[in-house]
Amino acid sequence: MIKRKNLIAVAFVIIIASCSSVYKAEVNFDKNSQVKTVNYTTFTWLTPEKIMASTEGVNPVMKLRIDDEIEQAFIAKGYKLINNAEKADFAISYTVGSRDKIKVSSYPTTYNRGFGWGRGYYGGYYGGMYGSMYGTSIGTETRVRQYTEGKLAIDVYDVKSHQPAWHGWAIKRITSTDKDAPSVAIKKAVYQVVAQFH
Repeated sequence: MIKRKNLIAVAFVIIIASCSSVYKAEVNFDKNSQVKTVNYTTFTWLTPEKIMASTEGVNPVMKLRIDDEIEQAFIAKGYKLINNAEKADFAISYTVGSRDKIKVSSYPTTYNRGFGWGRGYYGGYYGGMYGSMYGTSIGTETRVRQYTEGKLAIDVYDVKSHQPAWHGWAIKRITSTDKDAPSVAIKKAVYQVVAQFH
């Protein structure tokens, strides 16, 4: 009985841990090894529009929030924003968008009923265990879920060489919480991406 409780406790912890990581942003970057960024101190926007590309229907108010968060994130890392593009060390821009995706999951119909983790298994007789696992036919259940995936990518260009220096991005499944508090989600994504820049 103690072993069973321990197994259930371990399984519960694993499930909680996996659920908490399901909707975390996938953050990564790609750096141009030919461009040295270590001595950068100043930055500017690549274009007056600031945004390079976006999906249709981007909320203009949301765009202003993203503009500001990106500026503040680079400033927080110690870089100074200047308006003179020719005197800046690097220029930044970004792309943002979302797309609808579909996830199809298939698993045995006995999955939710324990798959042999019942009285027969722990009752001490093999007949119950094998009866619960193999005595009935196992079908499959398919679930189709639709969700929205958002992506934010930030690009850094070297002003002197006019070469792309760095590309960082965050991809995240948009949850109802993100929709209710978009500013929080944007701030977190921006700072996670910019934190990788060096």
